[in-house]
Amino acid sequence: MKRIEVTNPASLDNLKVYERDRPKPGAGDLLVRVRATSLNFHDYLVATGVLPVAAGRVPMSDGVGEVVEVGSGVTAYKPGDRVLGTFFPNWQDGLPVAEKVSAMAGDHVDGFASEYVVMPARTFTAVPSHLNDFEAATLPCAGLTAWHALFVEGDLKPGDTVLVQGTGGVSIFALQFAKMTGATVIALSSSEPKLERLKQMGAAHVINYKTTPEWGRQVREVTAGRGVDHVVEVVGGDLGQSVQACRTGGSVYLIGLVSRKPLQLMGGALITGNKRVIGFTVGSRAEQQDMVRAIETAKMKPVVDKVFPLEELGQAFRHQEAQAHFGKICVSCST
Repeated sequence: MKRIEVTNPASLDNLKVYERDRPKPGAGDLLVRVRATSLNFHDYLVATGVLPVAAGRVPMSDGVGEVVEVGSGVTAYKPGDRVLGTFFPNWQDGLPVAEKVSAMAGDHVDGFASEYVVMPARTFTAVPSHLNDFEAATLPCAGLTAWHALFVEGDLKPGDTVLVQGTGGVSIFALQFAKMTGATVIALSSSEPKLERLKQMGAAHVINYKTTPEWGRQVREVTAGRGVDHVVEVVGGDLGQSVQACRTGGSVYLIGLVSRKPLQLMGGALITGNKRVIGFTVGSRAEQQDMVRAIETAKMKPVVDKVFPLEELGQAFRHQEAQAHFGKICVSCST
């Protein structure tokens, strides 16, 4: 079988395909033929060596495929079932504690950049039946991160107002979940064509943050001075505009830190405004099951930007680097 392994030193040029023997499932395991994975910022940090991993590690935290064989003791799945991987193999449910979030797929343990994987059955969930493999592959990291922000931390309700930044996976999912719930969305981008697409997806207001660097003030203006209930913060660095855009008693969900700049907080504005800044990573398997059911009920379709073959994983990351994508970039792992 084919799979990608991270070398030492790691780089996008060193993401090469290796031929390996197909693994066999042990007790409690599933052998899964992986159909698709999708790119996340965390995967990029692993692939470029910013997050060091063991040489030979199989990258990519997202994965969807079908069960080929079940190990002894497995009753929840059977051959032919479509399954979806989870970002944290050990976080089944409940609150995050160290032992639950100490292992991430594609980082501390092998991920899904492979034709076949063997993983414990407890680390998979069902797949929304109306989604194709590439659409489903976008869910375990970006989809669940947006879900956790708005529904677990945020208790999103109809009539709430949500601010999203850019057009990456988490932001687009947050827009879709907000619209699915009956919330109002304000969206930021520096690209006028992308702003137009965001409007077509249902954003009530769009703001070009390049031409309007004081966009927090404009968010206040379009919300009649109130501010938004929820800010999905994926950039990091100076949080001044996000804090200003947030209403009194509202929340800023600190997720991606894609700018990789040190955080700057407006302490006075947070305290006097009774505002919360909440940091977290993705979510639990139980939350993923909740999300899958909601997506299936609403027949929501994730946005897939482009699909690359497994052999071109490095090129897929370069497409991500260029920040030209809208939604999720996917990779086909087997045909």
